[in-house]
Amino acid sequence: MNHHPENTAKEAGLIDKLFALLLYLLPHHLLSQAMHWLTRIEWPPLKDRLIKGAIRLYRVDMGLAVQQDPTAYPSFNAFFTRALQPAARPLAGEPSAVLSPVDGAVSQLGRIEDGRIFQAKGQSYTLRELLGDDSEWCERFAEGHFATLYLSPRDYHRIHMPLAGELKKMLHIPGRLFSVSPSTTRVVPRLFSRNERVINLFETEHGPMAVIMVGAIFVASMDTVWAGTVAPLSRRISQWRYGQQKPVEPVTLDKGEEMGRFNMGSTVVLLFPKDAIEWSDQLSADTKVQMGQQIATLTRSTG
Repeated sequence: MNHHPENTAKEAGLIDKLFALLLYLLPHHLLSQAMHWLTRIEWPPLKDRLIKGAIRLYRVDMGLAVQQDPTAYPSFNAFFTRALQPAARPLAGEPSAVLSPVDGAVSQLGRIEDGRIFQAKGQSYTLRELLGDDSEWCERFAEGHFATLYLSPRDYHRIHMPLAGELKKMLHIPGRLFSVSPSTTRVVPRLFSRNERVINLFETEHGPMAVIMVGAIFVASMDTVWAGTVAPLSRRISQWRYGQQKPVEPVTLDKGEEMGRFNMGSTVVLLFPKDAIEWSDQLSADTKVQMGQQIATLTRSTG
């Protein structure tokens, strides 16, 4: 039986919409809290079964991990956020290289046009929404560059620095916890500006840089190396400033250094200012990337 391509596309679109409808109805935060509890259980018969099941299901190569014995992890979350051997993810050596912060796949990348970021065909959202209406930083990224990188459950879940930089500001923006899978990004409007997220704003030698950690269903929490688990103080936007204001010490991180991790899979959005970088010609939607590989080239030396 032959399927016409248009009919196949319509069927896929209908499935995406039905899945999105189900997500609208689910209690996102309750499910994420349950996942948080489950993935931190330390009872060996349960946590070992969960870990071994994930290794089989996602074909995880434990040979790359620092700790290769699945039973040595105290919980499923410890396994999920496992460290890799340094040789497993070499860093691109060119001084002008911008590194991929994660293992994953490109969802979209390109220019920020008229203050809007492209999400999927027929879907976009505003830079202002994404950054929680922070007008100073919105202005700094106006007409700049963005990349959206999707992490699947099988990927390495630590996040590293694309460039060396000093942290200036962190914002936690409460929101929904929609799935961030490719099917959901196609049909849920303004997905990445509606989901809960942690926005990390850095100053680099090449201008400002944003590394935005977007929460998703079952992503029970997000951690940074300087603040630990970033928990909402309220249902409003929370913000922390770093640098000159004592007693908060400056937070400076080298290129390739770990800056955070997802407890379960999600998405990172990168922002750079106008004319600061050029994305690699090899990258397009659905291209796989590994932490440490070059994803862009710097085109100017100072911010």
